[in-house]
Amino acid sequence: MFSSTFLPSNSEKTAQPQSATFHIQPHSKQKVAYFHHKDVGNFHFGLQHPMKPHRLTLTNDLVMSYELHERMTVYCPPKATDDELMEFHETDYIKFLKDVTPENSEDFVEDFSKFNISEDCPIFEGLYDFCQIYAGASIAAAHQLASDAADICINWSGGLHHAKRFEASGFCFVNDIVLAIQHLLRFVKNFNSNLLYIIDLFDLNNLVIERFYPRVLYIDIDIHHGDGVQEAFYATDRVMTVSFHKYDSGSFFPGTGNINEIGCGLGKFFCLNVPLKDGIDDETYFTLFKDVISDVRDHYQPSVIVLQCGADSLGKDRLGGFNISIKAHGECVRFVKSWHIPLLVLGGGGYRIHNVARCWTYETGILVDAELPPELPERTRFYNFFGPDFSLHPPLVRKIDNFNTKTELQKISQQVHELLRFLDGAPSVQMQELPGDLQCLLDESDEELRDAREDQTVDIRSRKRL
Repeated sequence: MFSSTFLPSNSEKTAQPQSATFHIQPHSKQKVAYFHHKDVGNFHFGLQHPMKPHRLTLTNDLVMSYELHERMTVYCPPKATDDELMEFHETDYIKFLKDVTPENSEDFVEDFSKFNISEDCPIFEGLYDFCQIYAGASIAAAHQLASDAADICINWSGGLHHAKRFEASGFCFVNDIVLAIQHLLRFVKNFNSNLLYIIDLFDLNNLVIERFYPRVLYIDIDIHHGDGVQEAFYATDRVMTVSFHKYDSGSFFPGTGNINEIGCGLGKFFCLNVPLKDGIDDETYFTLFKDVISDVRDHYQPSVIVLQCGADSLGKDRLGGFNISIKAHGECVRFVKSWHIPLLVLGGGGYRIHNVARCWTYETGILVDAELPPELPERTRFYNFFGPDFSLHPPLVRKIDNFNTKTELQKISQQVHELLRFLDGAPSVQMQELPGDLQCLLDESDEELRDAREDQTVDIRSRKRL
């Protein structure tokens, strides 16, 4: 029974796929890589805006104060390039983000509605740098996993799951999650046939072909629906998206994420949503999470997992409505880690920034197998910010009734299990010989790849954040 205390030659080469379900040997110590850019916390959305990048500075400082960096490899990742961002996002949109500034914003007013620039997604100083930094970290983390340099990668600045191909949404401008997943699924199209060649090229000139992952499982425990990621992969079976979130008949941002959103075309049944109501508590949440995700794992047999750990699902969050503790949130991370499948862990929402820092520090400890003392280390630069309790686990339960009845949750669980039965086994990827003139194909492929991605994008209308 669950306990709320959580006891502890080029033409002859073929692409080499990752095994159907790759498991790290349980007796092996998992290699953990941690990605943090020193400037990522220095940006400001605005004085009254809920999104505070400073939370990333708080988190990193707390991670270092607990000396967790000694248990993992720490990287300052490079910024994402324009071309890397355009692997998913439209060229005109990226050019707009790159060119617009608070000083010249009046010259771009006509583009604001086109790209959904608003109070939620404002133009601020260094906007494009911020996007390049957090997206670059997620791409670098995906590279580390694909090159077998790490078993677990952490980027708390990532996880901005609302951004769409053509527009900003819900405090998110660039969807680093989609970019990272695309990197894990890297493909080149053979124009002499309709086959997709799935490869990962890190040294194009020498045709160094590294691991790709046939199946990516995306799990989202942010309180908001992971709509941008769902939309990007709605028509493919290569990525299975599973989102646990608050859903209130479409009135809670982004208004999507009902259980009947299940994917389309090849992606039908490879999209799962677990809609929840206000007030869900530790035991109820984790019991449902474990029940659903275990069945997803067994049916889909993922090769790699991307886990978005939005901390706005914690109790007392400014925009949330759940009663979940840091320990329960972390227990979801611990459970997924226990599978010993390559894992990319990302941040997301979270608007009580001292609790966000506590949560992601605690989860970093879980990922490196460290048991953290409940008293925060006094050497942290921002120690006074965590008063009056100075604890890693402050009480986060507030007086919100749990509107998730046992009957309703059983119904959701039953519906999810029924949907998973339609998967009829994990999808596989057919591998063929690589084309001989790969450089030529890549030079010609940009427009066709963009058209193919656009054809697979489903238009799910976003709604204003309430």
